[in-house]
Amino acid sequence: MTRLDLNRIRDAVSYISPEFLNSPQYLCMPLSDIFDCEIVLKVETMNPVRSFKGRGTDTVIARLLQDKHNPAQSVVCASAGNLGQALAYSGNRHNIPVTIVAAMTVNPLKLERMKAFGATIQLVGQDIEDARIAAREIAQAEGVHLVEDSLDIATCEGAGTIGLELLELPEKLDAVLIALGGGAMASGIGQVMKSLAPEVEIIAIQPEEAPAMTLSWRKREVVNTETTNTIADGVAGRFPIPEVLEDILTLVDDVVLVRERSIIEGMRFLYQHAGLIVEPSAALGIATILENKDRFQGKRVATILCGSNVTLDDFENWVSS
Repeated sequence: MTRLDLNRIRDAVSYISPEFLNSPQYLCMPLSDIFDCEIVLKVETMNPVRSFKGRGTDTVIARLLQDKHNPAQSVVCASAGNLGQALAYSGNRHNIPVTIVAAMTVNPLKLERMKAFGATIQLVGQDIEDARIAAREIAQAEGVHLVEDSLDIATCEGAGTIGLELLELPEKLDAVLIALGGGAMASGIGQVMKSLAPEVEIIAIQPEEAPAMTLSWRKREVVNTETTNTIADGVAGRFPIPEVLEDILTLVDDVVLVRERSIIEGMRFLYQHAGLIVEPSAALGIATILENKDRFQGKRVATILCGSNVTLDDFENWVSS
């Protein structure tokens, strides 16, 4: 049993704006030839917010508007950037005011795009965990609806629609590789696969320098970490949410850690062999294959390219190093 529901994931399709649905998914032959396995790329970057998060935030806003018992007329969230952009975009479409709390260290490109979509921005603390505390305080003090990524089940079930689309591929998958931050995408896709294609292995990935959820999954209880030190800011949480961990324990078959060097190499491979510029979090799947070639040899593997919110300077500095 999990907090997620397959029928609600199916219903979420009707709430999500078309620009987020039916994202490209295709067999990338150049990468497949290099790694001696069939690699399917699911590209979640070709939309207004350049990430998969719009699926979840559209679902959040739609359900909020349907909830007659929730008087909140505005929303607040903490974000490293991608959730904030998506919530600002979804709120703007429905005339819902959005406040985003981000760390002082937030990616400047993501910060500018959150502002461009009309959000009110508050910068607090040094990382996403400081921002989460501040967002909760704002919600409580001002009666604003708090959207907490992965804890808010709509963010997970919106992301789960990716799994429905993967099942439309002409050939069955052996595994799906999913970047693991708060857990929305892993739990959402995991719910779909375990319900409809339980033979597909769900593998979640974190950077070695941001391992809190991985350590928690392995120990089967929440393990917090004091710091993170990864370029993959989209998955750099320190305090796993207990309810989300319980879902992940049920829905994810394996959680692995990858090195920073492999993340950069994954970004380089995606650029050189697929023509795609992605942010570090989106390269975690390719990084996993790089570090575990024998594990995936001869298999058909999908990896979710979850975002492309990266400055050109940062991308060039990383991939040319």
